[in-house]
Order: sequence, then structure tokens, then C-alpha cells
Amino acid sequence: MDDFPAAIHQHRRELHVHCYRMLGSFDDAEEVVQEALLRAWTHRDSFDGGNLRAWLYRIATNACLDLLRQRNRRPEQVRSFAEVPWLQPYPDRLLDQVAPSADEPEAVVVGRETIELAFVAAMQALPAQQRAVLIMREAIGWSAAETAAILETSVPAVNSALQRARATLHRAPRPDSGPSRTVLSADERDLLDRYIALSERPDADRMAALVRDDIRVTMPPQPVCYDGWAALAPLHAAAAEHGDWRLLPTTANRLPAAACYLRPPGESAFTAFKIDVLRVEDGLIAEVTTFGPELFPAFDLPAELP
Repeated sequence: MDDFPAAIHQHRRELHVHCYRMLGSFDDAEEVVQEALLRAWTHRDSFDGGNLRAWLYRIATNACLDLLRQRNRRPEQVRSFAEVPWLQPYPDRLLDQVAPSADEPEAVVVGRETIELAFVAAMQALPAQQRAVLIMREAIGWSAAETAAILETSVPAVNSALQRARATLHRAPRPDSGPSRTVLSADERDLLDRYIALSERPDADRMAALVRDDIRVTMPPQPVCYDGWAALAPLHAAAAEHGDWRLLPTTANRLPAAACYLRPPGESAFTAFKIDVLRVEDGLIAEVTTFGPELFPAFDLPAELP
């Protein structure tokens, strides 16, 4: 194949999203997709000239399975994101790169229901092979035969793994993600704007009116989970004691998010502090998942604000 490096590179983002679904970590996905592309280049002579995309998915999936075997980490069930300490968000600006095009006509647009944090976290509780099958069948849209070929197994084995994976997820239902979408709804944008305003100028009563009474806040990788506004209110009140806040709107995993910058007393600049990812339910904020500042570059966010 002429220009083999360019041919495999055009599938890079799609493979990265696949590895992210498998592993739950943006950083791990980056590591594994680089390893997968290196394997593809090293073994390029074994490519028979057929479906390059499927061949690359096989290599990337095997690289994920290798890492999962090495790390041997899988929660028995995911009751909260605190049980998936390696969970990280995925910037929508990069998800938008996965779409059908002249170069990648088979690429599948990444909708909310197959990338939201609840879906990715739930995947982490599945055995690796079941996880791979469910993602390929339901998130990517491969047929049972195509999935079997990629995983080098049989169609009955794929169907059995898919049935078991669905049964496991059914026993631990996830919050309803609502209609499939790739952009925020008007209500979500409005709630995000109000959340930003009330985080920059804290007002406990107005914030309480913005969230559900049973709101949940988690902070991977910290093993903490706050349930209910009564548990969250002291955190909201204490935020102002740390200094001044500036928040920028963004999106992650097809959900509203805010990049939060803190200016401690006596400092002149606002420094990257955290990313809050919001889940909205019935017009109120139902969940906030807070992540550290290490992924600000992936979101194309500055490290400081004046």
C-alpha cells in the first residue's frame, strides 16, 4: 500500500475513542493507540490488502486486552464513579473528529449514549472480552460476523458474550442519557451558564435551586462520593475561601462541562484547577464529576488566565 503511515494515521482518532471506551482513561488510550499504530507499522507486511479499518481495530483491541491483563483492574460493579479511579473525561472537540468522510466513510459519529461517563464507567465492570464485544456491536456497529473476525473467535461466542454483557448492564442500570445527541440542548447550555455564574460568585440558595436534592458529586481518582445537596453545600460554601474563581464553558463526553481556574489570595493569575462534568436530569443538575487539571491541554484550554 502506498503511503501506509498516512493510511493508518487517518484512523487514529477513531481508534483512540475505541481504546478510551475499553480502558476508561484518556491517558491510557493515548498510550495504547500509539502502541497499536507501532504494531501496525511493524507488522505491515502481514496486512493482506483487505479491510484496513478492521485490521487496525483488531490490533488496537488486542493492545487494550494486553494492558487490561497486565493491570488486572475491574470493579465488581460501578455504584459510583469513585469506584473507577482511573476514569477520565474525553473532550468533545476531539470526538467531533470521528465522523464519516471521504477518507473514513465507515466512521461512526460518536453519540452521547456510547461515550457518556456512565457508559464508559459501566464498561469497566465487564470482563474484557465482553467489553470488547459490546463496544464493537453497539457503539461502533460491527456485525456479529465482523466482530468475530476482529476478535478471532466465532459468531456464537460473540453472541454469547454480548448477551452476558447486556445482562450485566441490565442488573446495574445507568441513568437515562436521553436522546442521542452530539451537541448540548438549550436547557443544558442554560444550566451550564448558571452553574458557572454561581461558581464564580457563590450563592448557596441559588445553587441549591439549580441541582437535584439527590445530586451526586465524585472526584476520580479520589475515593469519595458526596450524595445529596446537604453533603455538597459545605463544599460550595468553602470554595470561596480558597480564592477567586473563573470558569470557562466546555463539553466532555457529550455532556456540559466547566474548566475551573483558581486565583489564591495574593496571586495575580488564575491557574487551571479542575474540570467539572455535569449530568442534567429533568432540568436540574443531577451529577457533577470533578477531574484534575492534567487534561486541560487535551481540551485546548490554557494553563492560566490573567
